[in-house]
Amino acid sequence: MPDFLVREESFPIAGAFTISRGSKTSADVLVVELVAGSARGRGECVPYARYGETMASVRAQIEALAENVEAGLSQSDLPSLLSAGAARNAIDCAMWDLQAKQSDSTVHALLGIEPPAPVSTAFTISLATAAEMGEAARQQMHRPLLKLKLAGDSDDIARVAAVRQGAPLAGLVVDANEGGSAADVEELMARLAELDVALIEQPLRMEADEILADIEHTVALCADESCHTSADIERLRHRYDAVNIKLDKAGGLTEARALRDSA
Repeated sequence: MPDFLVREESFPIAGAFTISRGSKTSADVLVVELVAGSARGRGECVPYARYGETMASVRAQIEALAENVEAGLSQSDLPSLLSAGAARNAIDCAMWDLQAKQSDSTVHALLGIEPPAPVSTAFTISLATAAEMGEAARQQMHRPLLKLKLAGDSDDIARVAAVRQGAPLAGLVVDANEGGSAADVEELMARLAELDVALIEQPLRMEADEILADIEHTVALCADESCHTSADIERLRHRYDAVNIKLDKAGGLTEARALRDSA
């Protein structure tokens, strides 16, 4: 049975990462390691304050399962002991990594899926003034895809317009992080369609997004905070055109795969 280790790591962010809910200057991570002989499986997570998680609370959740894991707890057993979230993610991913190391294989081979291939990823421009975001876009105009953080206020259109001017050829997606209002969401979509925005992520709070099923999606909408696990899909099917699958929300690779297959 594996030995169970947990530690904290912190990685400074260049400048600050700012969204509608606040800013941070470092990424604080909890790392789980499962050690069996010469094999070492690692998983990590970032506690998310939006869901009431802190480094201390998530570490306590992880450490509470140490004896279970050392006694042979499996991925399929985890959901009965730990709800979806950062703690379950770190343990689940460490289990997959250890299994791959012990079998001299890879996680994608164990899952029966194709090997990872290069993909274009979005470069994020943090929330700031329109002028600051426009300048940031100009410096990153060579990138194929930019993701803009919005505030849900009257300056958002000016922010997107400044970014579009700074990076006229880049694909644009915007992320309101639940900062928008139901009264303004249709106008927001219409204005962003004019600026050739490809996708809007989580324009409304998860508790108020039912209106999205009743309006025309002039820009594709993506659920983030509204979608955690595969159990959410049916509720969201007519509200959104896509979902943002995150391991910390889903509670690990096991549930993330189930979510992908059901979306």
